[in-house]
Amino acid sequence: MSGWVSYLRADYRDSLTNESHFAFPPNRDTLGGTSYFIVRNEGNILIDCPALDQTNQDFLAAHGGVRWLFLTHRGAIGKASEIGQTFGCEVLMQEQEAYLLPGLTVTTFSQEFTLDATTQVIWTPGHSPGSSCLYYSELGGILFSGRHLVPNQKGEPIPLRTAKTFHWRRQIKSLQFLLERFTPETLKYICPGANTGFLRGKRVIDQAYNQLASLDFSILLQIQPLL
Repeated sequence: MSGWVSYLRADYRDSLTNESHFAFPPNRDTLGGTSYFIVRNEGNILIDCPALDQTNQDFLAAHGGVRWLFLTHRGAIGKASEIGQTFGCEVLMQEQEAYLLPGLTVTTFSQEFTLDATTQVIWTPGHSPGSSCLYYSELGGILFSGRHLVPNQKGEPIPLRTAKTFHWRRQIKSLQFLLERFTPETLKYICPGANTGFLRGKRVIDQAYNQLASLDFSILLQIQPLL
């Protein structure tokens, strides 16, 4: 199932069985963040900002443009204003961080926001005050986690505490909330917004719920920040 996401490169496009989900290369503007693109009849969704070069602009336009630009956290803003202007899309961000987009009309939410029957965004604070995830219920359930959950060196999903983490205990609480909300049947995959090189070509984190449920929260709470 790892082939459901096509990875984009400047010089080629992967041709895989399911060509409705794409990941862009890490973006310097977002400190190496990975952006995702979901192509749907209901309107395409861009999750975080890829590099705004001509190749990426042409690719987005060729697939019908962008209906929604969802920003998982303040570090993923990149060139959101330029993307919004180029594609005339609606920008969606948790209300505590929308002030970082002055001059841009932003749709905000507090706890959750439903785009349609298959897609919701969920506030998961901790990494930053407005850190949020996008849940897509197709294909067994996919969580686009931004930097709330990223792979470690073994490719396992974890919350990562850094010197810039807003509130570590709230981040752990947000993880517990996700475990209460989902089940192994409704959360099969995680698409992280950073550290994707640790996936070593697997492209997604499989068996996502079971891997999260195996984490020891008492140990996590004691982790010191990485510098």
